Amino acid sequence: MYDIVIIGGGPAGLTAAIYAQRAMLKAVTLEKDAYSTGQIAVSSRVDNYPGFYGISGDELGEKMRSHAEELGAEFLEDEVKNIAPLKDKKGYLLTLEYGGELETKTVIFAGGTYHRSLGIKGEREFSGRGISSCAVCDGAFFKGKPAAVIGGGDTAFSDALYLANICSEVYIISRRDVFRAGKSLVAQAESSDKIKIITNAVPVEIHGDKLVDSIEISQNGKLSSIAVNGVFIAIGSVPNTDIIAPLVKLDENGYIMAGEDGVTSADGIFAAGDCRTKKLRQVITAVSDGANCVMSAEKYIRENR
Repeated sequence: MYDIVIIGGGPAGLTAAIYAQRAMLKAVTLEKDAYSTGQIAVSSRVDNYPGFYGISGDELGEKMRSHAEELGAEFLEDEVKNIAPLKDKKGYLLTLEYGGELETKTVIFAGGTYHRSLGIKGEREFSGRGISSCAVCDGAFFKGKPAAVIGGGDTAFSDALYLANICSEVYIISRRDVFRAGKSLVAQAESSDKIKIITNAVPVEIHGDKLVDSIEISQNGKLSSIAVNGVFIAIGSVPNTDIIAPLVKLDENGYIMAGEDGVTSADGIFAAGDCRTKKLRQVITAVSDGANCVMSAEKYIRENR
């Protein structure tokens, strides 16, 4: 039986793996994608993680993974299908996608979030054929071509600034004229001669033949079409909490209700990273969550021997 099973291999899960090793706890980290380090991997540049100014998200994630591996942390490439309390003792039974099972005294859930979709015609049809949620991953495919970014937050404006170095022109399409993005990002976008900001507009349909060639929008009630080859969706994220939802309390948006200690409504289950209720979702807060969850799990194990 494991002391801790960590679900998720992003910064929160990797930090939990490091702290579990340091605490000499028997732990394993589950990540469904081989050598994935979470959403940080798609960030082209990280400027707000102390000591690593200007590092790429992929490199920072790999450093965290290597750190955990150097300490002897165990990793398993698999996905959790079900989590159920053990019948004869305290702890949980995890059923895995590839047929295995794990017994553990505690669970640290660091499942992160996934990208929200537009829900419009053409979105599914052209996914991977002009539509993307990752400018860093797919921006190079649109070198010298026009692209649109949907959204008004930090991710949307960061994506647009990144794409402005690659694409012929970039349209930011926002449903509001007041942006959620930071003032610095907005100012940079407004000063770019390659970026055009379209406000009070919503996407209606994405058009094309084999590949995207335009996006239709409704602006102040009027329909118009913009010729683009790439559409990058940046309208927020949804917590990836379905698998844990039957066991813990969630807020109205599906985030796990947990404080800085990671303690949830379920005994022995702790929540770390973007999937829990918190004001700031950043790498540095995810790392803090991972450490705090291990401390909480270690205390729980000690008190329930």
